[in-house]
Amino acid sequence: MNKEIIIDNRKIGEGNPVYIVAEMSANHNGDYNRAVEIMHAAKEAGADAIKIQTYTADTITLNSNKSYFQITQGTLWDGRTLYDLYKEAYTPWEWQADLAKEAKKIGISFFSSPFDFTAVDFLEELNVPCYKIASFEITDIPLIRKIARLKKPIIFASGIAYKEDIELALNTCKEEGNEDCIVLKCTSAYPAPFEAVNLEMIPYLAKEFDCISGLSDHTMGSSVAIASVAKGAKLIEKHFTLSRADGGADSAFSMEPAEFKEMCTGVRQVEKALGKVGFELSEKQIREREHTRSLFVSSDIKAGDTFTAENIKSVRPGYGLHTKYYEEILGRKALCDIEAGMPMRWDYVEGFENRKNTDCPAGNGDWVN
Repeated sequence: MNKEIIIDNRKIGEGNPVYIVAEMSANHNGDYNRAVEIMHAAKEAGADAIKIQTYTADTITLNSNKSYFQITQGTLWDGRTLYDLYKEAYTPWEWQADLAKEAKKIGISFFSSPFDFTAVDFLEELNVPCYKIASFEITDIPLIRKIARLKKPIIFASGIAYKEDIELALNTCKEEGNEDCIVLKCTSAYPAPFEAVNLEMIPYLAKEFDCISGLSDHTMGSSVAIASVAKGAKLIEKHFTLSRADGGADSAFSMEPAEFKEMCTGVRQVEKALGKVGFELSEKQIREREHTRSLFVSSDIKAGDTFTAENIKSVRPGYGLHTKYYEEILGRKALCDIEAGMPMRWDYVEGFENRKNTDCPAGNGDWVN
């Protein structure tokens, strides 16, 4: 799989830097200036994009106190109704055009998760570069179909998805001629326990669905996000706030700026460390081979003496003959006097004097010629 998707002139996929998204969600706490400050802090911390959510309580649920609408799943929000939570947490639509302009001004990408048709139409007016489908909307096929028709990249969170949910969502996009899809491994728990993360799903998603995969991470800290890079994550999303102490619907499992910056640093370091498959050595590593082991004369030898375990040894450095010849040399006669500390050469050994002295681990045959 060697897919590549472009979001806001940034290439995402194999061979490209991991795309790091800061999710603002409800952490603006109803304050526009705080929302702007969050965007600036995310940019400073190393985020490639800031993501918001576009809904109102009325576009995402019903204003009902019936048991169906009560939150009772063992979350931070238990005891509230969906309508009450979303009324508090939503990002006012009248902010979003200005937020998009501010993001462009400071050089950070800006996009959103829409939750109904009106939100998609609104975001199209802002010309967002891509769309995010939240975990709980992966079953909203009409919404996915409408977005797919726009031919923009779509990022799917798979937190509550069965395999068939992902298949249906991606097939819906394909039916509309849109295969620019990214599927994120996501654990819909807030915060998510480490044992529920299953990073092994990241390479599986990429292979099974022939797509780019990544991680939407709700664990505390940066270890899971950084580790996901080694598993092939090409996009990482983390909730972001100025300070958890400020409170808010999502603050308890959100990263603060210093933590986010540390995560971004770790991600970039792991990217460098991953490298590629191969046995080529750098110039420095080739030089370091000088310190590997090879055969050296360990005590003075006279012409006619027999080579034994007492007068030749496998030691560092690597300028003598390769150690694989040790047993072949033992029992042979020396053709000349040899001082201790000299690297072994074939022209010291009776019967082998015509061999070329190039097979030394240091890779420098001239030393022993």
